[in-house]
Amino acid sequence: MLILTEENILQALHAVVDPDLHRDIVSLGFVKNLSIKGAAVTFDLQLTTPACPVRDQFIQDCEKAIRSSIAGVGEINITMTSNVRTHTQEKKNIILPDVKNTIAVASGKGGVGKSTVAVNLAVALAMDGAKVGMLDADIYGPSAPLMFGIHEKPKVDKNKLQPLERYGVKVMSIGFLVNPMEAVIWRGPMASGAVKQFMSDVEWGELDYLIFDLPPGTGDIQLTLVQTIPLTGAVIVTTPQDVALADVRKGLMMFNKVNVPVLGIVENMSYYICGHCGSRENIFDTGGGARTAGELNVPFLGEIPINTNIRISGDEGNPIVHSHPESEQAKLIQAVSRQLAAQISILHLGTPQVPNIEILL
Repeated sequence: MLILTEENILQALHAVVDPDLHRDIVSLGFVKNLSIKGAAVTFDLQLTTPACPVRDQFIQDCEKAIRSSIAGVGEINITMTSNVRTHTQEKKNIILPDVKNTIAVASGKGGVGKSTVAVNLAVALAMDGAKVGMLDADIYGPSAPLMFGIHEKPKVDKNKLQPLERYGVKVMSIGFLVNPMEAVIWRGPMASGAVKQFMSDVEWGELDYLIFDLPPGTGDIQLTLVQTIPLTGAVIVTTPQDVALADVRKGLMMFNKVNVPVLGIVENMSYYICGHCGSRENIFDTGGGARTAGELNVPFLGEIPINTNIRISGDEGNPIVHSHPESEQAKLIQAVSRQLAAQISILHLGTPQVPNIEILL
């Protein structure tokens, strides 16, 4: 057994490896402010995201590594913090200087629940402690006002639109500015111009993640948007059946053409659990999202079942991760959001760390 010194503690912590980044937490620079007072050991563990999927496991692994290697250790106090890395892209830094990461949530076709997934991911990340914004870029079918339960209009301060905030997420949508009973009949350049304004003329402030809910499909408007928006990466939402999965491939090709990394695939409406007998029904087939992710060599972020409460929560403007956080459906979505955050951290591995104020978890 080693004696109790800071050097030996760091040596012991080399045994704790981040399962996503595949490096130990000391080499990654996660261990901060290490100190010893008597037999008590105190340090901060600074992760790359407050939505780290294994943060609780890290605490257990750190304590086990220290106690198994060093004699005479008393109390171990670990404070979890985070410092989300920044997507270093010149265009993003000009348009959105205080936004660290921009993520498009897209789908190859309509009707797969893309907006429901986007809203719940945004709220889930915020509930984990991240600073989150959501830009409803679906100009022709804005759904953010309904799904966030926001009915007021944004204010203007110093020539900047102020995003509306709900459930810890800053939100902007064309639906806040037009009559909900009137259709938005614009050509592609007008729609793209509106999205550009929502980036440059909105006071987003400091954000860890800004999520774009893109229109469905891979047409001219979508291509123009992804070429204009400085994206960290994209998430593609699908359902398990073949007709939807064929469009996933088209979406992936679109993002590849504009050099936007695909952070992963989410399979929505994966299955249905009967509320009376508990049996599982694979209404739209099963496993298609995972198979397609494997074939296309992109991460599979997880499955979300079809469930009445998910629909009701969206209609009532209170996403299920917030309205029923202990439900199985909310936990599955929370797991998807943490996998998304992990993929962003993996993407940034090896890029220079940008100083930032720490967020206590």
